[in-house]
This record gives sequence, structure tokens and C-alpha cells, in this order.
Amino acid sequence: MSETNTIAASTTDQNGAVPGEPVKKDENSRRGNWGNQIEFVLTSVGYAVGLGNVWRFPYLCYRNGGGAFMLPYFIMLVFCGIPLFFLELSFGQFASQGCLGVWKISPMFKGVGYGMMVVSTYIGIYYNVVICIAFYYFFMSMTNLLPWTYCNNPWNTPDCSGVLGSSPRFNASLANATTSLVAAASEVVNRTKRTSPSEEYWKHYVLNISDDIGNFGEVRLPILGCLAVSWFVVFLCLIKGVKSSGKVVYFTATFPYLVLTILFIRGITLDGAINGIKFYLTPQWQKVLDAKVWGDAASQIFYSLGCAWGGLITMASYNKFHNNCFRDSIIISVTNCATSVYAGFVIFSILGFMAHNLNVPVSEVADHGPGLAFVAYPEALTLLPISPLWSLLFFFMLILLGLGTQFCLLETLVTAVVDEIGTDWIIRNKTVVTLSVAVVGFLLGVPLTTQAGIYWLLLMDNYAASFSLVIISCIMCICVMYVYGYRNYFKDVEMMLGFPPPLFFKVCWRFISPLIISFILIFTVIQYKPIKYNNYVYPGWSLAIGFSMALSSVVCIPIYALYKISRSPGATFRERLKFACMADPKWGPALQEHRTGRYAPMASEDTVEARPLKEKEELKDEEKDEEKERKDEISLTIQGSNGSTNTHNNPNPSA
Repeated sequence: MSETNTIAASTTDQNGAVPGEPVKKDENSRRGNWGNQIEFVLTSVGYAVGLGNVWRFPYLCYRNGGGAFMLPYFIMLVFCGIPLFFLELSFGQFASQGCLGVWKISPMFKGVGYGMMVVSTYIGIYYNVVICIAFYYFFMSMTNLLPWTYCNNPWNTPDCSGVLGSSPRFNASLANATTSLVAAASEVVNRTKRTSPSEEYWKHYVLNISDDIGNFGEVRLPILGCLAVSWFVVFLCLIKGVKSSGKVVYFTATFPYLVLTILFIRGITLDGAINGIKFYLTPQWQKVLDAKVWGDAASQIFYSLGCAWGGLITMASYNKFHNNCFRDSIIISVTNCATSVYAGFVIFSILGFMAHNLNVPVSEVADHGPGLAFVAYPEALTLLPISPLWSLLFFFMLILLGLGTQFCLLETLVTAVVDEIGTDWIIRNKTVVTLSVAVVGFLLGVPLTTQAGIYWLLLMDNYAASFSLVIISCIMCICVMYVYGYRNYFKDVEMMLGFPPPLFFKVCWRFISPLIISFILIFTVIQYKPIKYNNYVYPGWSLAIGFSMALSSVVCIPIYALYKISRSPGATFRERLKFACMADPKWGPALQEHRTGRYAPMASEDTVEARPLKEKEELKDEEKDEEKERKDEISLTIQGSNGSTNTHNNPNPSA
């Protein structure tokens, strides 16, 4: 009995359990693991499938040649999306560390991890504001009549023209119009510029938008309250880290598909729906030769999958060491892209119905971003019977899609902080860190709830996570493949999965994916246009702030590299540079039981170091034999009864 207890205590100690805590079933009891692999897959699907799948992809598809856009889109998925996804998942899973801890692989590049944290911070701030607006619309849909249906509200202007009837605010010529839909649609066609009730509700009531980005005005208290609700929900779902969020995603990651299916079935039964779907899918093959179409396809794949945010590395770090992340990467990536295509049917079937009733082309009602989510689609919903029900479903779906991404953004920051500090106290009190990050995120989001908030939200969306993500991802590929060494990394993946990466992925990681990433960067620079919101042109000083946000994540990389080089030993700059690029001795699997082969401890009483990570191909046969003999001696000396290794310095494994 005592021997069994000793073994259990030894295993607990080797797995890094906090002293005094009961033994957990997790493989890594110090950090914890997912309850099962379904939780990881659902969380990753929820992270990758976000608002962009609903409000950006369908718009890009119809703008770039309809069905013809699918060709470059899926080519970019195969050659860039899935390989990068697999790279980040395997990276985090192998080291069982967040976006900072993984850079023991080459400490000089730890600035890439800090850059990921900065990007996740920016996105987390404004993304939750979008979620809180969806919460607001959700609450306002709990009524018999949607408030953006007619033009007879105090916030409407004389330019308002509803699709369901005339408004008392219309001028004399409009006052004679009938309340029928046909008459309203005819009036819309005759207008030089139609302002819908949903647009005026969005601008003049929800946002009460100011005339300039510098004119903050007052805080919109209803939006502020919904922001507090949104952050509180995120905190509750992450209160126990992946243990609690892993249970929540059973609902948040799956229910949106049920809502999409309900809206799809309702949409395709409407008059004019087929016109909208044709508009969405009709291929214009000549556009395949347009470089802009390929650039949009590559950018959408890259941003949609959440590459370089740090979230993929973080989520994978909670996997068990031998989990098949290769399989997971394919499942999640394909699911993400299939969701985008499916959402296009849902969006354009409703928009086709709306265009049919307004007697206008689908292109005049098609929109993207907040314009689609909070103006065009809500207006289309007013045309449906029992419109509040469909509105509730739609905005509940947006909330869940947003929360799935927000969970991972917050967990990325929390995990990075906890892993970096790494003390027993902060691991036991991870909930405090989560609460602190949530409170800070809420406070930083308050300016986005002012009357100028929408200007700042779009500024952050366009600059904070644009070309900086591309640069971060490119440097990550270069570091792993060429600084650490592709041969070393391929061996690491084989050691973890039990089989080497397929040849296709080896080629993509080394050559194709970095080239595509470089193409995205060049395309982003060439296609750059100063941001506008409707007819509002952003002033130069605000664009300077936008570029500063973009550079703030990238500048972390050279700053930390110079810092690391300056602190590295060596007589010359070249020696310091070489030392700063070398893998840290602690790089490798987190648990001793997995540190086998070249990661096995050296036979030394003074120190336990990892074997050199750069294996020389010129090793002589005698050196290999000597090394094998040393490993055999070590295994005889320090092999435990449960198959894990112990250091000589700790004769009492239960201590």
C-alpha cells in the first residue's frame, strides 16, 4: 500500500501538481487538460467560426465573382490555412505552453508571443463591444413589434422610408402613398437616397452617433450596461479556465448551426430568395484572373482561422501530449470554411427576399460588417411574419458566435500571464487573473460605448489586427522552420504524434505557406485605402493612431530580440546572436514522462539539462554508440516503476 502511495505521489510531483492539492485525472495536473477531445474541437471551432463568417465572407464572395471565388478560397485553405493551423496547434501542444512559453524554442523570438498578446488584447476589447451591441438588439427584440420597423419614431428623420408602409413624417407627396408594400417599394425606387428605419435606428437611437471621431459625446448607458453583461458572461464561462469553458462550448459552438439551419429553411421558402442565392453563387470566371480576388481569398482564410492571434497555440497547449492535432486541424479548418459558405445561403436568401419586395437589385441591399448585422439583415427580418422571433434567433446566434471567439481571446491572455509567472499561488488563483483581465477589458471598452465609439471600433478592426498578424505569422514560420530547424521540428512532431508530418505539410511549412503569407502582406499594402465610415472620412491624426496600434504589436519583436541579445553571453555580437537563437534547455515536452530521446535528462549529478536540440549530422558511429550506452545506464538508474524519470537529487519522490 505504501509503495502505491509513493508511486502516486511521485506521479503527482512529476506532473507538476501544486503541493497539498488532490491528485487530478489530468495528464498535466499543474496546468490542467481538456475534459476530452470533443471539448477542444468545439472550442477551436467556436474560436475560428466567428462574426466574420456571417458578415464578411458572403459579401466577399459576391463581390469577387460569386461561385468563382470558391476556387481561390479553397486553394488558399489547402495551401495556407490548414498548414498554418496545424503548425500552431502542434507548436502549442508539444510544449504545453501558451503564446509566451512556447518561445523557449528560440528565446530571441519571444517578442512574437508578446505581439500575439497585444493583438489579442486589441481584438478582445472591440470584439466584446460588438457582442454587447448584439445583446442590446437581442433584448430590444423582446417585443411585439421590432422598433426599427416603421418611420414614426422620435429618432426618425424626414428622409426615412420604410418597406412596410408610409410614415407620418413623410412630406406631402408621400402622404398620399398607400400603406401597401408595393407602394412603399415604388416610393423607394423614386427616391434619390433611401434611409431605412433600421439604419436610422442604428445611427440615431442605438449609437446616437456624433459627427467626428474626436467628439466622444456621452456614454450610451444601455450599451455600457450590455458591455458589462457581456464581460460578466465571458468571465463566468472562464471562471475555471478550460474546465468550465470546455463545458459551455457544447452549447455555444453548436447552437449557432441550429439557428443557421432554421434561418436557412425559412429563407429559401421566401419569394425572391432564389435571386439572392443566384447573386451569391453565380460564377464570374473572368475574375479568377484578378489578383485582388486571390488576395481577398488568402486574407479571408488567414483572418478567419485566427492564425497568429495566439489562441490556437493556447487552446492546443491544454491537449494531452499524444493527441492527434493533425486530424483536429483538418476538421476545424474545413468546418470553419464550410460554415462561411453555409452562412452565405442564409444571408443572401433573406436579402434576395428583401430586394424582391423593394423591387431593387440585390447589390443595393447587400452589405457587410456592422452594416449587414445591424442594418440590412434586421430590416429584412421585419418583412417576415413573427419578425421578433426571427430577430431573437439571429442576434442570439451572433452573440454565441462572438462569445466562442471571445472565450479564446481572454484565455490566451490569462494563460500567457499564468504561464509566464508560473508560481503555485498564481496557478491556484487563476480565477483572480481572469477577473482582473475581464475588468481591465471592460474599462478599456468604455470609450467604444460613447457616441464616437463606432468610429473607434472600426479603426481598431481595420488596423489593430491587419498587416501585423501577417508579419507575426511569417516570422513564426521562419523561426520554427529555419532558426530552430525544420528537421528538429519534424522530429518533434513525430515524437508527439507517432508519425512524421505528411510530405505535403513539410513542403507547405517550409516554402508555400511563407510565400502565400508574403503575398498577403504585399497585397494588403498595395490595396490599402484610408478607412471611411459611410461618407465620413477619418482625419489624419486618427489614422496615425491606427497605424500606431498596428505597429505596437510588431515592434515587440525587434525590441525583445535586441533585449535578449544584449543579455546573452558572448564576446561578440555574433556570439550573442547565436546564443539568443539557441533553444532554451527547458524547451520540449512539459512532463518528464514525455521527455525521451534527445530530451531525456543528461547523466549528471550537478544539473539536469535537455540534450542539444541541434543534432549534428556528422556524428561519428562511436559517438552514437557512446550516447546510446549512456542512455541505457540512465534508464537503469533513474527509471521509475511507472515509466517516468526522476532526478538523482530527489531521493524521496513523494517530497
